[in-house]
Amino acid sequence: MNRSVAILLLAIAALLEAGGDALVRTGLRSDSGLVRCCLFLTGAVVLFLYGLVVNAPPWDFGRVLGIYLVFFFIAAQLISWLAFGQPPTRAVLLGGLLIVSGGLVIAWSEA
Repeated sequence: MNRSVAILLLAIAALLEAGGDALVRTGLRSDSGLVRCCLFLTGAVVLFLYGLVVNAPPWDFGRVLGIYLVFFFIAAQLISWLAFGQPPTRAVLLGGLLIVSGGLVIAWSEA
């Protein structure tokens, strides 16, 4: 698998994981039983798809974990901000800079 396909799959997996979590979180806060059930079911399907996307490719996940964590951090922060109105604080941005730096170190050392 070439590097660009791997990066694309990791980005999709991160969006699926963070998005599935957001659906479940929204379901937990829903007042309607039917809406809650639908959100839980949709969240479960999205999280299952995440599991497929991240585990189906023939890669050593430990080798691509650094890049995945970067994508997951970015996806989770964007969803938190856009869907829940919770922009990242300075501390979160500083921690995110460390995550991105660490992910790049891992990715470059494995090349």
